[in-house]
Amino acid sequence: DVFEQPQHVGHKKIEFHINTDIPAVLQINSEKEKKNGKNLPAATEETNNTGFGRIFPAPSSNDKMETEEEDDEIPSEFISRKDLEKNRISREEMEKFSVFKNYEPGDPNCRIYVKNLAKQVQEKDLKFIFGRYVDFQSEVERNMFDIRLMKEGRMKGQAFIGLPNEKAAAKALKEANGYVLFEKPMVVQFARSARPKQDANEGKRKK
Repeated sequence: DVFEQPQHVGHKKIEFHINTDIPAVLQINSEKEKKNGKNLPAATEETNNTGFGRIFPAPSSNDKMETEEEDDEIPSEFISRKDLEKNRISREEMEKFSVFKNYEPGDPNCRIYVKNLAKQVQEKDLKFIFGRYVDFQSEVERNMFDIRLMKEGRMKGQAFIGLPNEKAAAKALKEANGYVLFEKPMVVQFARSARPKQDANEGKRKK
């Protein structure tokens, strides 16, 4: 009985009164900035567009540029375009090699012919280079990709490579012709008498 028993008060209501108006200090600042910025049209645009002119949106990285550059990124299991360019001989140098004399790319088709290959070259070396022009996630493209490397007889040092389409073959010819593999520059041309597989014609509808 000496100590008073605490009385049960119950729940107290706590209320917050938040004023949505801009504090006077900030209003003065923004007005000052607007006045000062009259002579600088760029500054007024920034202050008007970005509130008080204090907080600027984070500079957005130019995604389009990045995706365009990365567009040509190929899985690391294949040669990069930089390496292709680095180890490719120039047109002036090509003229010094007899294998490039009277060079003609041939008629565009989806099959390419490669000659002047060193005897050490294996199919995996050609896959490393020409695999970059094939989308291995596509079953159709995987099936169209075909390497035939000749190791014996008169055709030794030559290969035929089937690519998914003419566009891929043209790109391969442009980028890989003159690429030095085992100290010998490859001569890349469109294969003669190459008939694309029937798959290529299935998409065309008869009118």
